[in-house]
Amino acid sequence: MRWILRLLSHGIALAIGFALGIYMLPILTAPDSPDTATLTASADGATYTGSFTRDLAGSDFLHWGTGRVSLSPQQITHMGALAPGPDYKLYLAPEFVEDEAGFEAIKATSARVGDVKMFDGLILDIPEGINIEEYTTVVIWCETFAEFITAAQYR
Repeated sequence: MRWILRLLSHGIALAIGFALGIYMLPILTAPDSPDTATLTASADGATYTGSFTRDLAGSDFLHWGTGRVSLSPQQITHMGALAPGPDYKLYLAPEFVEDEAGFEAIKATSARVGDVKMFDGLILDIPEGINIEEYTTVVIWCETFAEFITAAQYR
């Protein structure tokens, strides 16, 4: 009986450690975010702006974003904060969504812009062939766990 309890307790400790490792690794390996002056300069030329808020249906204490997102035909700038996590991707979506089910329904018609590796502001170049005029919303999505993080409607 003692061995079973030891195996069980060690197994639980291992599972908790693994989960914490998945959560903490992106935080520990994240590159430095651009400074405020760089973010402001990038956002100044924006064609559209929107806001990430914590009060979306799909957001919770581990999956959220706040701040302003600015779009120009060449770049997307986020001035704010994102809950840290693994494998975040930024998508442009054709309609506003605020939870996993909503995004999964339109993911095939959305455009993946790039990886989000910074959690305190970011600048992403828009790849060739993506026209921001064809979309209305910026979505941050965790690809590995199919988790909605946040969204901002910009038009």
